[in-house]
Amino acid sequence: MVKMIVGLGNPGKKYAQTKHNIGFMVVDELAKLKAASFQHDKLFQAEVASFFEGGEKIYLIKPATFMNLSGKAVGALLTYFNIPKENLLVIYDDLDSELGRVRLRQQGSAGGHNGVKDIITHLGGNVFKRIKLGIGRPSQGGQPVVDYVLAPFSKQDTAIIQTGIEKAVQACALYAENVAFVDLMNRYN
Repeated sequence: MVKMIVGLGNPGKKYAQTKHNIGFMVVDELAKLKAASFQHDKLFQAEVASFFEGGEKIYLIKPATFMNLSGKAVGALLTYFNIPKENLLVIYDDLDSELGRVRLRQQGSAGGHNGVKDIITHLGGNVFKRIKLGIGRPSQGGQPVVDYVLAPFSKQDTAIIQTGIEKAVQACALYAENVAFVDLMNRYN
């Protein structure tokens, strides 16, 4: 059973360590863990890596389309690799959860996340697995949300978010090993 694990973010050094790129950070760590290396695929506008787990191929994807157009790459790659939506796992930042909190869901709305909204549009539905990693919200009267998500983590937040990334990587690795997603939800939520 082929699976696809997608981390959401924005391409380029300018965005590399920003809150909005937490999905990229998770799949980068998973790729290191599985000794998989990303290659840029111009046709699909994505960074693509893969590894085998128990004889099954697992694709790691970082769309290079910028966040708001993530569905273009994800939809095209699912079709090309003939992967059912049920075998898709998307990792992204969550403004509505406290910093570092990991939440797994089997389906749901975009919750205001434009990358997820675009994936739902391209897939024609919202039934796909997700790992949401909390980044918190800007303080009351603080910076606008767009500036907040495109800013790097503060020094004091780095250790907290690193723990969240490690939990998300563990959940992804177990998902690749065919641990039932409902069991992962019970373990990590």
